[in-house]
Order: sequence, then structure tokens, then C-alpha cells
Amino acid sequence: MSAEKKSEEVNYKRHTARYRARRRAADILFEAETRDVDPVAIVEDRVALARDVNNGVAPISDYTREIIEGAATELDAIDEAITRYLSEDWEYHRLPAVDRAILRVGCWELLFNPEVPAATAIVEAVEIASEYSTDKAAPYIHAVLDDIAQSRSDANPMNVGGVESEPEQSDGLDEELDSGLDDDRDQEDDHGSDSDIPPLEP
Repeated sequence: MSAEKKSEEVNYKRHTARYRARRRAADILFEAETRDVDPVAIVEDRVALARDVNNGVAPISDYTREIIEGAATELDAIDEAITRYLSEDWEYHRLPAVDRAILRVGCWELLFNPEVPAATAIVEAVEIASEYSTDKAAPYIHAVLDDIAQSRSDANPMNVGGVESEPEQSDGLDEELDSGLDDDRDQEDDHGSDSDIPPLEP
């Protein structure tokens, strides 16, 4: 396979509706922590702003909303699971906020969304970390989420999500609705591209 073809496949992966939904959810969780506000309130604010096209705020996809509401509800359990499998070299409260946000999205999918194969949740979280965090983030995020997935699999041997994963199907509605990270700061172009969205700052 040519390098150009591989690059095209990577770019396609990064622009699937579910990837953008996860990334926007991570952005909202990051913003909520740095501003010390309820992430659900941020979602509600974005939804209200998006009703007026003049605001330039892209609508929140159903899956972004599902992640945020789920993560907010299960935050204590999510943080406990992440802390349990975090290496002694890393202290959870000292991680960059962006890394915590990515871990929370991935952990919520692993523990509370059985419809998502574990391998998919892990790969997508690592991809977001590779795109928006430091070089050190992706390896340890992969390790933590893999351990969480393995613990889930051990607890439920019938759950094969951590072994094999099927490609997720793009939802046509989500493809139109979910544009990327924080669209208050970076609006989409006419084709809905999110390629110019700046990275999150830890």
C-alpha cells in the first residue's frame, strides 16, 4: 500500500462521525474541568447556541451528548478505574487535563457502553491522544485502557469486545451534526472539515 493511500485512510478515520463525537466530548470534559463547571451544562449551552446559525456553533451530536451525560453520571467510578490501572510513575491528579479528558471518554465507553467494541474505544482514544496531547500520552493511555478492557473481559468472559472489533458504521445524522472540538473557537468551513481545529492545550 502506498504512503499516500495510507495517509488517505488515516485522514478518513480521523473524520468519521464517531471519532469527531469522541473528540468533541473530550474537549467538553477538558473545558469543564479547567473552568470548574458541569460538562452537561456546557452541552446544554452549545445546544442552545447552535439553534441560531449566526452563532457559528455546530450542533452537538447525539453520541457526544451520550458520552458527556454518561461520563458526568459515572465520573467517580470512571476516575477510580483509571487510578487503579495507572502506573506508579503517573499520578492521576497530576496528569494533563487533556489526558484525563481522553481517558474518561475511553473508560466510559469501555465500562458503560457495551455497544462499542473495546478495541475500538482504545484505538480511538489513543488516536485522539496522538493528535492533541504529548508524545508520552498515547502509550500510557493505551496501557491504562487496555488493562481496564481486560478487567472487563475477565469479569464477563462472553464479552469479546476486547479481542475483536468490527468497524463502526458512520451515522449519517451524526456525520452532519458533529463537527469537531469547540466550534465557538474554530468554525467549520462549508464542507464541514475539522482539519484546521487547533489542538487542546494541557
